[in-house]
Amino acid sequence: MGVRVLVVAATLCAICAAPAAFAAPPTPPVSDAARAAGLVDVRTVVPDAIIDLRYATPNNFVGAPMYPADARCLVHESMAQGLATAAAALRPRGEVLVFWDCYRPHDVQVRLFNALPNPNWVARPGPYARSHEAGRSVDVTVANADGPIDMGTDFDDFTPRALAFATEGVSPAAQANRAILRDAMKAGGLKVYDGEWWHFDTSDADQNRPILNVGVN
Repeated sequence: MGVRVLVVAATLCAICAAPAAFAAPPTPPVSDAARAAGLVDVRTVVPDAIIDLRYATPNNFVGAPMYPADARCLVHESMAQGLATAAAALRPRGEVLVFWDCYRPHDVQVRLFNALPNPNWVARPGPYARSHEAGRSVDVTVANADGPIDMGTDFDDFTPRALAFATEGVSPAAQANRAILRDAMKAGGLKVYDGEWWHFDTSDADQNRPILNVGVN
């Protein structure tokens, strides 16, 4: 079990054992540029969220950090309430949302596509912002007191097992866990992308919008 898993487990145990005493630290305000773009820190609406931004570490398919170490999980304000609803649906199960990616700057999207120029797995950058680049998509999983639950694959697994409704090579338990995540996100009005079990969009995520020149920190 890795250090990050131990930290997640310890945090969840503390929440479960003393809910009245637990209080998340205050979330610093976002930058002026982020606020002007309608971006908010997801922790303001999901205070128990586990933030594990893979592109702020080498633990991603590129093998190098794409974000600064102090990157934040930013989402468009139109997505915030849906995520809060999804998190509320999971809490009675003793589970919390883990965020792997949120708003993604355009220059990072370009670098990711250059590393894997396959639009089936990485969206081709264009002259507009949508999905992650617009802050209207998130990559998430679920954790409980024992750590991340089994979903059948890790993040950015570029195999058929990563398909949202995959059955071949995905255990019944992992299929059930994916369904639990989908149901929670659906309660918040968020839809899974069929190609990736971890990717969820708002209903208007595919609309073309101006590219945001906003940092993730």
